[in-house]
Amino acid sequence: MSNYSRKSVLLIIAFIVALLFSTLIGFAMLNSNGKTSSELVLVSFLISFISSLILLLFVNVYVFKKINQLLVTVRDFRLQSDKPSSNINYTSNELSNLNSEIVAWAEDRKNEIERLKKLEVYRREFLGNVSHELKTPIFNIQGYILTLLDGGLDDPSINKNYLMRAEKSVDRMITIIDDLESISQLETGELQIEPERFDIAFLVKDVMDAQEMKATAKGIILSLADELKPVFVLADRFRIRQVLVNLIVNSVKYGKEYGETKVRFHDLGNNISIEISDNGIGIDKEHLPRLFERFYRVDKSRSREQGGTGLGLAIVKHIIEAHNQTINVMSTAGVGTVFSFTLKKG
Repeated sequence: MSNYSRKSVLLIIAFIVALLFSTLIGFAMLNSNGKTSSELVLVSFLISFISSLILLLFVNVYVFKKINQLLVTVRDFRLQSDKPSSNINYTSNELSNLNSEIVAWAEDRKNEIERLKKLEVYRREFLGNVSHELKTPIFNIQGYILTLLDGGLDDPSINKNYLMRAEKSVDRMITIIDDLESISQLETGELQIEPERFDIAFLVKDVMDAQEMKATAKGIILSLADELKPVFVLADRFRIRQVLVNLIVNSVKYGKEYGETKVRFHDLGNNISIEISDNGIGIDKEHLPRLFERFYRVDKSRSREQGGTGLGLAIVKHIIEAHNQTINVMSTAGVGTVFSFTLKKG
């Protein structure tokens, strides 16, 4: 309601009240001839009109002042939430604005409750996964040590073997803890990205050379499109190497024998898209939305046999997001998988 229309309403109400009051006065003061003084009726009308208008104006100012104060309070509370709704387009109608703010606030609270419920479920799953991942190597170490203490230490056929197995389990625990620390630092912003200009094609070739023996053992071909052409990006070289190692190692680890892993680059204007594709076993559609979650495994038993911690893709996602870029995955079971991420062009 605009100021003009509100005043118009007040004038109409005051007029109606004055008209009713003056009419009552006129009926009350009818003389014996059935007539009343028109001057008296007019005076009573003016007095009642002015009195009603003053009273209504006072109530109007007081009420809408309180409404505006309530509007500001609700808006401030709404904006204090973690993810407030977008700014509301106010109109000249205070009541409508207040209603919009209350509805938006209620919707924000509903979304926040839903988010907290999801976080609670995620927290329980995360703690369960951490305890499970650490429990396996701890129990292995305990078993090896107990065997050695029970006399195996004096048996040369098993003492060194069991100590090496215990060391392997310790290394697995250290890997899990290091990966958890990396994710925590990336999430809290403690781990700062140090961008530099470098040739990512050269970095990809270096990572592929390091994985060549593992790939050759499975008959997998590692290839780089436009191998001799440099592709410069602006990013943290060390962290992007982590990303490439994780994605290429996974491609080899879960690729089918005599398959192929190929890396391509695409110019997207200000960004470069890096695409890592294979013709391996692929991933079922139902698993894709959760693929970058901590400890999430498509095939739990096979993943643990391969030695993965279940944290690699979560770290990859955090590193790419720390660069203010995106990573995506497309996959078809039995056909292959394509991971692609973007980096700023150097």
